[in-house]
Amino acid sequence: MTIKKEDNVIVLAVKDKGKTGKVIKSLPKIHKVIVAGINMMKKNQKPRKQGQKGQIVEVTMPIDVSNVAKKK
Repeated sequence: MTIKKEDNVIVLAVKDKGKTGKVIKSLPKIHKVIVAGINMMKKNQKPRKQGQKGQIVEVTMPIDVSNVAKKK
């Protein structure tokens, strides 16, 4: 896998096509990377303590390495 942590990449496919970002984490065993601000999903979070409200949190999901390329 040629794309590593801290590389600047451009997205070639999926819903965020054309956007650029920095690789936060590389997952070589499953051939995926996590790019800052790309492939955001909303996740429902349950309340942790009594009396606290649940909330909707945006989480960055992994994207396949074949869908990104290093930016020059």
